[in-house]
Formats: sequence, structure tokens, C-alpha cells
Amino acid sequence: MRIYKDIFTGDEMFSDTYKMKLVDEVVYEVTGKLVTRKQGDVQLDGANPSAEEADEGTVEGVESGVDVVLNHRLMETFAFPDKKSYTAYLKDYMKKLVEKLNESQPDQVDVFKNNMNKVMKDVLGRFKDLQFFVGESQEIEGMVALMEYRDQPDGSQIPVLIFFKHGLLEEKF
Repeated sequence: MRIYKDIFTGDEMFSDTYKMKLVDEVVYEVTGKLVTRKQGDVQLDGANPSAEEADEGTVEGVESGVDVVLNHRLMETFAFPDKKSYTAYLKDYMKKLVEKLNESQPDQVDVFKNNMNKVMKDVLGRFKDLQFFVGESQEIEGMVALMEYRDQPDGSQIPVLIFFKHGLLEEKF
């Protein structure tokens, strides 16, 4: 299993247990599911719940939401009331990422700069439909993941989270 962490905060953002797609070599689109479960339950795809967890008649808290958000303790942030404030954050964040890339992966700087502008122009066109999430530390100086609901052919919607590839550290477990 691979865990993807924010390179600035060390917060766990997601794992490879979800359907994920790399777009234009700069962002991962991670498909989540809406779930309802007992509070504190973490259920990764492919996990086999234990038969010992039978209902004992106790009243337990229930939480609902997107599995990626719940499992990795992402926190919704309302720091961006408009496109202008998010764009200001994005410019600062991208500048920090370019500095980091110059140190660690200089061959990726041009790929990042060229492709990120195209991807973000498209994403910003849907700004009003986006939700914003930070890692467990709630540190806004790190990555702010984006989430939107996308229409499916059957009329349903699925949550898709967007993470910046170059802002992640991949760890194998």
C-alpha cells in the first residue's frame, strides 16, 4: 500500500486503495464514495471486517461523508470565500512547490509549470462547485485538496478529490 503525504505538513492525504488517475502529470484525481459508519471505523477497500464486531446493542455515534475524507482525517476549510482568495493562495503555494522542485526534482519544474496552468484554469472555471480540504494538522500553508461531485451516466454523482502530485510524498507500507 502507498500513502501520499503533504510534503510541507507531513499530513496523510490519501492512499492507493482508492481509484486514482494522474491528469496531465500534475494532479491526482481520487474517486471516493459516500459512506455511513460507526464513528472511528476506518474501512479501506478490500478490507474484511471482523465477525467479532457484532452489534452489542450499544448506542454509538455515526458519521457520514466521503470515505477518503473520513479515513485520512481531512478537514474541510472555508478559507476561500471567492475565487480571488483561492487564486492568491494558489500562487503562493505554487511558488513554494517550484522552490521545492528546484531542490529535489529540477527536471519536473517545466512539466509542473506548463501543465498546472492548463489544469487549474479548467478547475477554476468550476470554482463555485468546489469544496476545500486540508490535512489533519489543519495547516493552510500545506496542500489544500479540492473536491467536486461529478455526474455519472446513471444520473448519480460521485465525489472526486484533486491533489497536486508534486506536493505529495509517496510512502510504501
